[in-house]
Amino acid sequence: MPIIEITNENFKNEFAETKTPVVMDFWGPSCTVCKNLMPDYSELAESPEYKNIKFCSVDTSQNRRVAVNLRVMSLPTFLFFMDGREIKRLSGSKIRIQDIKNGLEKFV
Repeated sequence: MPIIEITNENFKNEFAETKTPVVMDFWGPSCTVCKNLMPDYSELAESPEYKNIKFCSVDTSQNRRVAVNLRVMSLPTFLFFMDGREIKRLSGSKIRIQDIKNGLEKFV
C-alpha cells in the first residue's frame, strides 16, 4: 500500500475516521534521521506482511497543525494507532527501522 501524505486538509478523512491500524511518520525537511529512515519506511509500507496497515507521512514544516494536535514535539516521531487511539509512540534521533517493525507487530 502506498504511503498516504497527511495534510491539515485531509487529516480527518484519512485518519480520524478509520478503523484500520495506522502508523504515522512525522518528519521535516531538515531532519537527517527522518530522511535516512524514509526508504526503509517505504519498504515496510509496500511489504505484503503489513498490507492491512495504513502507512502515513506528515511533513511537519507544511502541516504543523496535525503535529500540534497530536502533541508531536520532536522529529522523527512515529505514532501507532488502533481504532483511532494511539497505542505506541517512538520519538527521537535514536529510532531505527527495527523499532518501527517492533511497533508494527501489535498489528499483525
